Amino acid sequence: MKRVDPIELELFKNVFVAISEEMAAVLGRTALSPNIKERKDFSCALFNRDGGTLAQGSHIPVHLGAMPLSVRAALDSVTFEKGDLVILNDPYRGGTHLPDITCISPIFLGGRLAFFVANRAHHSDVGGMTPGSMPLATELFQEGLIIPPLKLYSRGRLNQDVFDLLLANVRTPDERRGDLLAQVAANEIGRARLEEAVGRFGAGKVRLYAGLIQDYSEKFLRQTLREVPDGEYAFADQLDDDGISDRPIRIAVRITVRGDRAVVDFAGSAPQTSGGVNANFAVTCSAVLYVFHSLVEEDIPFNTGLMRPLEIRAPKGSIVNAEFPAACAGGNVETSQRIVDVLLGALAKALPGRIPAASQGTMNNIAFGGYDPEKKRHFAYYETIGGGMGAGADAAGLDGVHTHMTNSLNTPVEALENNLPLKIRSYRLRKGSGGRGARRGGEGIVREYEFRVPVDLTVISERRRFAPYGQQGGGPGAKGRNTIISQGRTKVVGSKANVKLGPGDRLRIETPGGGGHGKARR
Repeated sequence: MKRVDPIELELFKNVFVAISEEMAAVLGRTALSPNIKERKDFSCALFNRDGGTLAQGSHIPVHLGAMPLSVRAALDSVTFEKGDLVILNDPYRGGTHLPDITCISPIFLGGRLAFFVANRAHHSDVGGMTPGSMPLATELFQEGLIIPPLKLYSRGRLNQDVFDLLLANVRTPDERRGDLLAQVAANEIGRARLEEAVGRFGAGKVRLYAGLIQDYSEKFLRQTLREVPDGEYAFADQLDDDGISDRPIRIAVRITVRGDRAVVDFAGSAPQTSGGVNANFAVTCSAVLYVFHSLVEEDIPFNTGLMRPLEIRAPKGSIVNAEFPAACAGGNVETSQRIVDVLLGALAKALPGRIPAASQGTMNNIAFGGYDPEKKRHFAYYETIGGGMGAGADAAGLDGVHTHMTNSLNTPVEALENNLPLKIRSYRLRKGSGGRGARRGGEGIVREYEFRVPVDLTVISERRRFAPYGQQGGGPGAKGRNTIISQGRTKVVGSKANVKLGPGDRLRIETPGGGGHGKARR
């Protein structure tokens, strides 16, 4: 790393992060959907002219590791001009799954392309087989509208034909219009703030520190890897099923550490499946970067400098590097979590005192929609539910939180009941679900919905068959459970389900607890 003024480096690190955070504030405040406004299911970041990340806000990990691939896909597909804004969601061009729509805006300095600002937000519906666009599909085409890199704005002018095409293919066009325009506004504030930084500090200095900040993150990850004993560390775990068959799906990893480098090899993982739990390479990259970034004790920016000491080997056509047109709605949310679990399980063999037990290992995805006669409109909704965090050597796991590849919030009951024709009958911690140990795992959540109108409901979840593991003698967290209460009958359904419910029917989700750490004291 070049010799630089450490004070200036810290200054620019915070300038770049602050721009990302202000973009997030604009997006969250101006969006229409509860999923974006309340749950904060979005991410914002800054990129160099080649698509490498400079800095991001404290947003959704599964978005942020994948977004550089989206920017590069856009660079390969379109010629950027001043005032353009490109959108895309194609999982095979740097996207994660179809509900995540990315907006990318270029920044020109002196007539030359210099930077990008971008954000990614999860839209509650983008068409497809079922409301919420998280169906139990067998191919990508069933999951919703596929958007290749397209100019939504060209030279500052809205491409109305593109906008109309998008809105004609979703169940809730007014909400989608509002959320997309919120994404546009977020990019505009990011562009303005970065141009202000250039005006204050000069283009040369901003460009210099945009590169040095990546070197800075690389340097600290290399230092961290040197502290890991050289060797090979392997671990494997399973997904419950893919929603089409009931066969478990193996995810395996072998991490080889040599000096300041690591090779992460997923050979031995299952082939891609018929159901929609396939992860593309962008999602797998996100999970790997998240785990290795979490090993670094220093407060370093999350950027593509972290990729330099790492080599990721993910066999093509596998569950961790699926090929078109494999369905992948659940890969982004569920398989990403299991990838994290296997990575931490392997690293625990190298760093037994530092790696926590498994957290809940699922996002507990709930998607539903229908028609609200009172408001005379169609509705579609999507949310995830927190659970137990895995315990560590020094602390018990937190209760009822989102962990690892999601960093969203739990939607307030008031926001749900105000926007949707339903009642939340129960929302509480799931007592006794945390794994036993010297440090107990965190408790899961119980969330029970009662619908006031007919709905088409999809649940995509995990850890209903295979419990979150404990560490160093700690016990596993409790497995999750999904229950339908309809016409006086109670039925437990599997990890993945699509059902039609009527007025008065209920869905109860009991999320997994986190694993315990260390042997419990008698």
